[in-house]
Amino acid sequence: MDGKIYTLVINGKPQGPFTLEELKEKGVKPDSFVRKPGMDDYKEAHEFSELRELLGFSKQYTSPQYFAGFDLRLLATAIDWFIIFGIIAFLELMIALIYNDRATTLITIISGFILLPILKFFYHIYMENAQQATFGKKMMGIKVTDMRGLKPSLTEIVVRNISKSISTITFFFGYFYLFLNKKQQTLHDKMANTLVIKDRL
Repeated sequence: MDGKIYTLVINGKPQGPFTLEELKEKGVKPDSFVRKPGMDDYKEAHEFSELRELLGFSKQYTSPQYFAGFDLRLLATAIDWFIIFGIIAFLELMIALIYNDRATTLITIISGFILLPILKFFYHIYMENAQQATFGKKMMGIKVTDMRGLKPSLTEIVVRNISKSISTITFFFGYFYLFLNKKQQTLHDKMANTLVIKDRL
């Protein structure tokens, strides 16, 4: 194999294939369109790790364009509350059936209400760190990102979820704050430097 695998768009027309060294001689720029065998479409040169290394490019990121509105976020939250509440209710029912004791049932119910926000807090952190979205967000087609549209760090996720308490104690102003900015960030998004985006309109 001679290494001629790169097709380069020059003046609007695909040319090649070229080797890596030949691409270097062609004066490839970060936004030049390049394709390799097996790719369905062209990508910009900065998206190829080998071209970044050879030509000294840094990977460029496109800012997210589609932000999740209040309606999608509200529905996602409702779904998540339903899931968490359903799990706790199921466990309480099992305990009530096993012990069949009024005092135990009452303690279990009270404990469930105390555990509800705690469980939801850790549920959000785990899901958003692992998959950038809770089950509710997944169903709504939205996810949490950093300001570049990439996966947020664990620190950003933790700060975001802790800051939700501030959004709540301000009589939910922190949630309605998303109506006041183009990126539709809530107050806790602002504090954590995160976004909630959707892939398309």
